[in-house]
Amino acid sequence: VQLQASGGGLVQAGGSLRLSCVVSGSTLSRFAMGWFRRAPGKEREFVAAVSRSGGSTLYRDSVKGRFTVSRDNAKNTVYLQIDSLKPEDTAVYYCAADPTAHTGASLARIRYDYWGQGTLVTVSS
Repeated sequence: VQLQASGGGLVQAGGSLRLSCVVSGSTLSRFAMGWFRRAPGKEREFVAAVSRSGGSTLYRDSVKGRFTVSRDNAKNTVYLQIDSLKPEDTAVYYCAADPTAHTGASLARIRYDYWGQGTLVTVSS
């Protein structure tokens, strides 16, 4: 299973980006999917997750109302829409796949077996 994240870039505070994660080597509907990020000098942290069907989502408190996670199983792609960007959102963003969650989604890194390479989001003030 391979995950390829893209869509990062340099954006001014208040701007928007849409990150994409394409899954290959398997069918996306087998996995709950998560997004994590690692800011400079910090540990990797949970950002958002979506269940296999897309019917259930989770977000860390600091991104609620600004980030939206979604998926298109037919395209084997998961998205993270990021609006109202803040400088503290600057990080490398990673997508990850959890094959064990049959319903719902998890914020626990240990649940995710497959990881993409990350895409850098830089927010200027």
